[in-house]
Amino acid sequence: MPTSPSASPLPASRTESDGSAVIRVLSYNIRSMRDDTAALARVISACEPDLVLVQEAPRFFRWRKKLARLAAASGQVILSGGGTASGPALLCSLRATVERTEDVLLPLTPGLHRRGFATAVVRFGGAARLGVLSCHLSLQKDERHEQGGMLLDRLAALGTPHAVAGGDLNERPNGRTFKRLATELQDGWAVAPWGAEYTSTPADPHQRIDALFATEGVEVLGCGVPLGHPGVTEADLRAATDHLPVLAALRVPASQPVA
Repeated sequence: MPTSPSASPLPASRTESDGSAVIRVLSYNIRSMRDDTAALARVISACEPDLVLVQEAPRFFRWRKKLARLAAASGQVILSGGGTASGPALLCSLRATVERTEDVLLPLTPGLHRRGFATAVVRFGGAARLGVLSCHLSLQKDERHEQGGMLLDRLAALGTPHAVAGGDLNERPNGRTFKRLATELQDGWAVAPWGAEYTSTPADPHQRIDALFATEGVEVLGCGVPLGHPGVTEADLRAATDHLPVLAALRVPASQPVA
């Protein structure tokens, strides 16, 4: 695997004296937990995330139990999504205060896989309300571009001052959908690269098709594949699933006092 462009540790989660909150957000395609689930849980746990944006969560027989086992094994709780969002899901730590959640099914194109968004609005301490969205965009380029627009619309509809979105885009940064999102939002890796860049595949990382984005006002402190992060081993990354995770540290501003 490629070496890290930054040897500095990723900032830990904390609440600042001004009321802002530093949070860790992890985006991870877990391939329906068909691989080494113990390795998967170890990777998630070692990253110490406050939010986990999951793609390809279990969707069929006993999917809730499977996702609940993963959440428990990695120190998280289920926030939303899974089968009800056709794959995307959200997990969170007990640090998060949940305001609301919503699973969104996107229009179905005949012959293609059903897609959806897992969304939520959360708060961390005295920080501003934060919208959260996990996605897994289409393999078909035209449908993928339409879904990129739906993602931006859905983030705006959450009605929060700040938001974070991430997932498996099925597209590299030079693609038009990726570019569309990176124009409207901050691309975490481009803003503050940390760790490694490429997310596919664990055995031969050669492309970045998974990403985390944040709205303006959220400070990206570092973002990338947590290669070399304490507790994250290459063996576990290879065994856990067929994608590498993206981990970011973000500073969410303090909420504004009501006039």
